[in-house]
Amino acid sequence: MADQTGLKKQHVAILGSTGSIGVNTLDVISRHPDRFEVFALSALTQVDKLFAQCVQFKPAFAVLGSEPHGRELEQVCRAQGLATRVLWGADSITMVAEHELVDTVMAAIVGAAGLASCIGAARAGKRLLLANKEALVVGGDFFLRAVAAGGAKLLPIDSEHSAIFQSLPDDHGVWAKQIDKIILTSSGGPFRRRDPATFASITPDQACAHPNWVMGRKISVDSATMMNKALEVIEAKYLFGVQSSQIEVVIHPQSVIHSMVQYRDHSVLAQLGTPDMKVPIAYGLSWPDRITSGAAPLNFAAMADMTFESANAHGHGERFPGLKLAWAALAGTSGTTAVLNAANEVAVAAFLANQIRFDQIHQVNLETLSGVTPTPPGSLDDLLGIDAESRHAAQSVVLRLGV
Repeated sequence: MADQTGLKKQHVAILGSTGSIGVNTLDVISRHPDRFEVFALSALTQVDKLFAQCVQFKPAFAVLGSEPHGRELEQVCRAQGLATRVLWGADSITMVAEHELVDTVMAAIVGAAGLASCIGAARAGKRLLLANKEALVVGGDFFLRAVAAGGAKLLPIDSEHSAIFQSLPDDHGVWAKQIDKIILTSSGGPFRRRDPATFASITPDQACAHPNWVMGRKISVDSATMMNKALEVIEAKYLFGVQSSQIEVVIHPQSVIHSMVQYRDHSVLAQLGTPDMKVPIAYGLSWPDRITSGAAPLNFAAMADMTFESANAHGHGERFPGLKLAWAALAGTSGTTAVLNAANEVAVAAFLANQIRFDQIHQVNLETLSGVTPTPPGSLDDLLGIDAESRHAAQSVVLRLGV
């Protein structure tokens, strides 16, 4: 069905709808009912939150991670008289991502768990809004081949990669000829000025208290260690086809400039905005158009300053040792970035469960990288095998370090 402007409504599947990205996506969609229709929603365990979303948006499908949670949602949906069909399990998430009636897939499932559905959406030729950076970190060239084979349109949703995409020429064929380097900005997280000697006493709640962004607990910890930036370096390498040596990280505490592109003539284009994920989400949904996002406008008169620091200055190399692992993993054999991602997911989960200290997250990642040498993957099963082997190795380190 087309609206009064003649535009066909986009049918959107939101994978990970109860997380911060999913909630913000639904907020943007609710502002544009003439342009978007929610076709499917998925969550891991949050039945009540997903039910409330089903009541408001009335999707054709809702998917949960397990049968018990699915049965619970199915029961309350029937009691409410909702026509939403409730499914469960990883295969069902991939099914809705590939569904012939879906135009756009918001891939917001955290971690490697979202890889299979991302690949399914890519092979099905969807507009794929990639908020799950792990699909590229784990999948690498294999994932990009799926995008190319399916004719999918891959649009980055991470604020940094969206900023880079918006700062590049429309003619993607000239990127390599014009780009000198990509500059990823980082706020530095909550511990930018904290003495590394005190890191052993950092609690999960302290690590999750980001100064600028509202995010889930896993990505908040990644921001505190700057492993999120390491993963973003890997993602940028694959997304934009540059060499890892062409990617730089600069600490920008105010989070106003979301990232930059420096060209061969040394001019720099940057994308600025308030630190609100609704901005890149709205851009991904509407590209190549722009729509209102619901984010507050940037008030230049109220900005005291914008400052920048080298990621290697002020003791940051000691404070954030995990950042360097991005370039080390990219220099390894194909599949090494998947090892790093798996190790980090295990390490962060262990820290949040009070099984290891904050300062031991890097040790888990480093020892797992040293202990696992992957065979270059040629299939999704190969990637999942690397992931499983790496998680087992990382868990062994966690058990040895356990506090």
